[in-house]
Amino acid sequence: MKDVECIIIGKTNVGKTLFAINFAEYLGCKVIKVTSIYPDGRQIENSFTIREAILQLTNEKPHKTRCLNKIAVTIPVGKKKKHVMILDSTGIIDGIHPESNVRKAISQTLAKIRECKIILHMIDVSNVINRGLVNSLGEVDYQIANFAQMRTGYVMLANKIDIPGSETGLNKLREEFPANLILPISALYKRGFKEVKDFVIRNI
Repeated sequence: MKDVECIIIGKTNVGKTLFAINFAEYLGCKVIKVTSIYPDGRQIENSFTIREAILQLTNEKPHKTRCLNKIAVTIPVGKKKKHVMILDSTGIIDGIHPESNVRKAISQTLAKIRECKIILHMIDVSNVINRGLVNSLGEVDYQIANFAQMRTGYVMLANKIDIPGSETGLNKLREEFPANLILPISALYKRGFKEVKDFVIRNI
């Protein structure tokens, strides 16, 4: 039986990779095995401790992630354990990126969204205060939020809820998308992870 795939999507630097690593640790992983799948079909496998993964895979520079990074985790469901593939993805942007390898990675992400059973759509709600909701989301984010809401495995993760003032951004997000399930989280401090885990379990 094929493992359930759970993709994390969102704009650059919203915290996707940090969430993927810390969520894997929350689910019991002390060492994470990462399979990097590139748009040209190449696959590279690496193992990291949690600290090593954060140092190697996260960066404030946009598009540090330029492929799909697959992390295998197990989630206890009753007396059984379910295998889930967490997919960290390239940040989506509006417009056309000047670098061809980034463009290919973004296309890879968008194509994979259609295949995955579970979509975790991450939004930086701390940005809403300064930039407004429309500018914070961007056109591609906004379209995904509108069309993906009809899928049962879709949820919006309102990240950086630990930053002062982000509650305002969360409220604006909820006002704009009243039909969407929105879970406030902190990828850094692992807040809201139980709710994300429960959502994944319901949709496995």
